[in-house]
Parts: sequence; structure tokens; C-alpha cells
Amino acid sequence: MTPKRTLIRRSDDVRIAELQAKIAELQRKVSEQQRADQPVVREAQKLAKKLREFAQFAQQHEREDVANSTVAFLAGLDRMVNSEPEPRRRGRREVEEA
Repeated sequence: MTPKRTLIRRSDDVRIAELQAKIAELQRKVSEQQRADQPVVREAQKLAKKLREFAQFAQQHEREDVANSTVAFLAGLDRMVNSEPEPRRRGRREVEEA
């Protein structure tokens, strides 16, 4: 015979905190979907998957140097993609014309 389970009732404060965390997560997702560079982010995710597969393939064929370089490139790419895009700088010609 299995022992009876004891249920712990969550307090209102705990439930409110969990709901606020869920709201914050949904707001973050919405803001990510509204980014102007969202197509780039989606393609970067696909590229990252292929690069991880390639790094694994290189490691299986005893090319740790290639695998390490690929992983390092992937880390840099991930950092750039997940940061906010920088505003485009105006070139020298654009400044002279203005």
C-alpha cells in the first residue's frame, strides 16, 4: 500500500509571484517577435543547429581543432544575434549631403 500524498497549498503571494513571472516571460517573447531583425534570428537558429552537427561530426572524425573553432564561432554568433541591433552609422557621404 502506498503512503498517502500530502498536498501543500500555495499561498496567494506565491501564486501571484508565479503569475507575474509568467507574464514577464510572455512579454519578453512578444518583444522578441516584434524585433525588426526577427528573420535573421530565425535563420541564425537554423545555422546554429547545422554548425553544432558539424562540430560533432568533426569531433567524431578526430578533428578536435575544427570542432573547437566551430564551437567558438557559434558562441560569437550567438552573442551577436541575441544582442540588440546597433543603429546604422551614417557614412561620410551621407553626412556631407545632409
